[in-house]
Amino acid sequence: MLVGFDHADDAGVYQIAPDTALVQTVDFFTPIVDDPYTFGQIAATNSLSDVYAMGGRPLTALALVCFPEKGDLNILERILAGGLSKMMEAGCTIVGGHSIRDDELKFGYSVTGLIDPKKVLANTGAKAGDKLLLTKALGTGVISTAIKKGVAQPEWIDAAVASMTTLNKAAAEVITGSVADLRSAAQTRTSGPTWAGSVHALTDITGFGLIGHAREMALGSGVSLRINAGAVRLLPGAMDCVRANYLPGGLKANREFAECVVGYDRGVSDDIKTILFDPQTAGGLLISVAAAQAGNLAEALRSAGVAAAEIGDVLPSTRPLISVTL
Repeated sequence: MLVGFDHADDAGVYQIAPDTALVQTVDFFTPIVDDPYTFGQIAATNSLSDVYAMGGRPLTALALVCFPEKGDLNILERILAGGLSKMMEAGCTIVGGHSIRDDELKFGYSVTGLIDPKKVLANTGAKAGDKLLLTKALGTGVISTAIKKGVAQPEWIDAAVASMTTLNKAAAEVITGSVADLRSAAQTRTSGPTWAGSVHALTDITGFGLIGHAREMALGSGVSLRINAGAVRLLPGAMDCVRANYLPGGLKANREFAECVVGYDRGVSDDIKTILFDPQTAGGLLISVAAAQAGNLAEALRSAGVAAAEIGDVLPSTRPLISVTL
């Protein structure tokens, strides 16, 4: 076992040969959008994310289905089709699954991937002096709550769905050097990307929100983090939802649990504080990368269509564990 429960990492990693290890994860949840096909896509994207967050390549998946006994099977068919579309995009083969009768619909996958044991990217390797990059905007939790209340604007829904159905595949491939920076392909083929070995820690932002997952990275790495809230991208409508108090229960739980390790600069509004705890579905990757290569990596991510933003840096261990500036 190379990665287990020790540091609340994104997936387990188990070595099976000198140059091969398995990455294993599981995730399923209730619908957060009305359209069955889109729900299936979101569930698949979310389930795949933890493999990408370890630097792995998804290989196979098992579907997990909880469906009402008298439910419309056409709905289930559309959910499965949506999930399959994203699994095909990921190059991941669905090899089976399991279903049970349940009054409340739930859907997701158990995913197995492959990784080189020497190239595992855990959430515990951040080093003082690193820069922090984030590959997606925040806000899917509060917007999903607005959707459930029937008050979300169409442009909010469209932006949130686009985010939740975008695989972290492109970002992970750039980070791990699986694909070349398009503008330096010849160099990359011979010597690898300039940031090779400079990415020290990686995690995806999901149910615990940005602060919750940053906390895990800081504690596991023995460092502190400084987050520039003004640099964190937000989905259209996210702040409208916060101001209207469309807050999911998970956000409130995240804040109650993790805010004790956070210090805020004067001027950081409560609305900004709130959104940093928003639980994300299929959120982006939080990357701790050596400062000298942060610009190169960010540029390569953007060249691959990933809207990466530098949102902070890594400090020697101090108090508070996480400081939030503007």
